[in-house]
Amino acid sequence: MSVTLLVPALDEAKALPQLVAAFERLDPKPHEILLVDGGSSDETCAIAREAGWRVMACEKGRARQINAGVEAAEGRLACVVHADTCPPPDMVAVIEETLADERIALASFTPVIRGPEKTRWGTTIHNWAKTWYAPLLTRPHLFVRGVRLLFGDHAMFFRREDFLKVGGCTPGDAVMEEADLCVKFARLGRVKMVRRRVYTSDRRIAAWGPLKANWIYFKVGMLWAFGLRGRMERHYPDVR
Repeated sequence: MSVTLLVPALDEAKALPQLVAAFERLDPKPHEILLVDGGSSDETCAIAREAGWRVMACEKGRARQINAGVEAAEGRLACVVHADTCPPPDMVAVIEETLADERIALASFTPVIRGPEKTRWGTTIHNWAKTWYAPLLTRPHLFVRGVRLLFGDHAMFFRREDFLKVGGCTPGDAVMEEADLCVKFARLGRVKMVRRRVYTSDRRIAAWGPLKANWIYFKVGMLWAFGLRGRMERHYPDVR
């Protein structure tokens, strides 16, 4: 099985060098690394091309970028990796081994949030817990059918044909684009978080503070739950 690592990006020149280094350590290697750029004005695309990645342009919006990337992907399997996430060296093997189980439709790694000085264990635990409590509180009828909510910093992965079958991400979503995707994939099989860590940047927590960050995460989740999609991006400011 071949794997496309898909990186939706916008002005991520500061974060990309660490991801480039992490991808260089992968063993085995992916079939391809595809960066889908949403109109960066910095060196994002140049860094990706220099690293040997495939680069394509797309209209801004993470949902649109993911949809376009999966559509263009050459790999049978795809994993969406945020630019500020650092994967383990065996990432490709974990993806292939997990999706070899046909009962699993969508999966992710377990995220640990950390910065240059410390690991944010409080938010990490909250991030882990909301995979279960978010659908239980907001979609209990789906929770009992096996829906679990995975999020972008989990490094979600799936079969390309399944993504296309369920219609991909909801176009226009710049926040919580993965939530509807989890609900859609649950129709095909299990949604699972595997016990293998990825490390994601604490840049939002560093900018907002832990209490404010977790409040924002909760608030945006509730806006999604109650169908107030138009407000989500306004309550989730950019920190790049």
